[in-house]
Amino acid sequence: MTATASPPKPTQPRAGRALPVVLGLLTAFGPISMDLYLPVLPALTADLGTHASTAQLTVSACLFGLAFGQLAAGPLSDRFGRRRPLLIGIVVYVFASLLCAVSPTVEVLIGARLLQGLAASVGIVTAQAAGRDLYSGGRLVRYYGRLAVLGGLAAIIGPVIGGQIALFTDWRGAFAFLAVAGTGILAASATAFPETLPHGLRTAGGLAPMMHGFRRLLADRTFTSCFLVAAFTGAALFAYLAGATYVLQGVYGLSPQEYALAFGLNSLGYMVFGFASGRASERWSEAPVLAVGLVMAAAGGIFLFTTAIAHLPVWALIVSLLVLVSGIAVTNPPSTSLALAGYPDMAGTASSLLGLARFGLGGVAAPLVGLGGSGDATALGVVAASTTAIAGLAFWASFAGLLGRPKGVRASGAGAIPAHTNRTANATPPRTRRGACL
Repeated sequence: MTATASPPKPTQPRAGRALPVVLGLLTAFGPISMDLYLPVLPALTADLGTHASTAQLTVSACLFGLAFGQLAAGPLSDRFGRRRPLLIGIVVYVFASLLCAVSPTVEVLIGARLLQGLAASVGIVTAQAAGRDLYSGGRLVRYYGRLAVLGGLAAIIGPVIGGQIALFTDWRGAFAFLAVAGTGILAASATAFPETLPHGLRTAGGLAPMMHGFRRLLADRTFTSCFLVAAFTGAALFAYLAGATYVLQGVYGLSPQEYALAFGLNSLGYMVFGFASGRASERWSEAPVLAVGLVMAAAGGIFLFTTAIAHLPVWALIVSLLVLVSGIAVTNPPSTSLALAGYPDMAGTASSLLGLARFGLGGVAAPLVGLGGSGDATALGVVAASTTAIAGLAFWASFAGLLGRPKGVRASGAGAIPAHTNRTANATPPRTRRGACL
């Protein structure tokens, strides 16, 4: 009897030395797009003759684009691979940034920001999904920790550069800078980003397979809990991004450059605690680290609300914001690792749902902080305190019994298995390569 030849296993790509740099640049897509023009947002409001809440819709539009763009970009990258959708997305990003720079009205700017967010979402999905293609286990947790650090670094660089741009040009120059930065990222991606998803691991196309993937993910209680944590911590983070510029400049009278320094301090906390979270999650386990991050974020939100209603000095506001964003940074690596660990066959789709959670509710929360006007910080405090509290409740509902368990054991529920176990029998575990992890 003739033995049947087994099908060849998918070939895992070898990650070059430049790939971690490219993945870091892709991770910076969202923060740079969001943060660079925040120091000049009040000037933009005055120049276009609009209200603060309307100008903040330019923040929401980008957030909605980042959220719902990932919903499409993730499944597309699982079907066509990571490289081709990425390059198309960056080209569109450059065009959208130029359109923002020449927008004659706030309505046109809102539309251009939506397109910019849609295009930038491809880079965020690609960075997360490519990491799942290349790494597993502790290296995967470490990788997501590095992404959190790089996101914080981008948040530091963005407003600092934006504050310096404000010394020489107006808000239009900030968007022109984003177009130039996008062109550089396009060149780097075209030359140094290989295809990381082999043909043998790609999914079938069509709406039905995509919806089946979404249902499969949301039926998993662990994934759903991480989805909710990402949604409500994302809402708190983007409420901060949208509201801090008005509070620090409008209420406390900081200049754009002073605001950039205060924002940079908070972003430094985001970097440091994001890095520490990745290492702690790798050494111990994800659930306790996630719990610590949520406690920190809730404490920062409550202190921020207290600062607003008691009219405490600026140092109290900066400390509360620092604790808030640092706590959110702690939650990112463990929640992402827990959510994606069991899905090597659909990492793009899983990443897209997490992106929808983080940016979608953030787009809802961002304009809410402007309801009290540019001279009141109470709305920001209410949003930050309530969203972080809800995130903590979502965590406790599924992970309370996991805190004392050994590392690698997932919460019970649909598809609850050890975190290191693949969920599909025919999915090939990705190989890792030393020296290639961020």
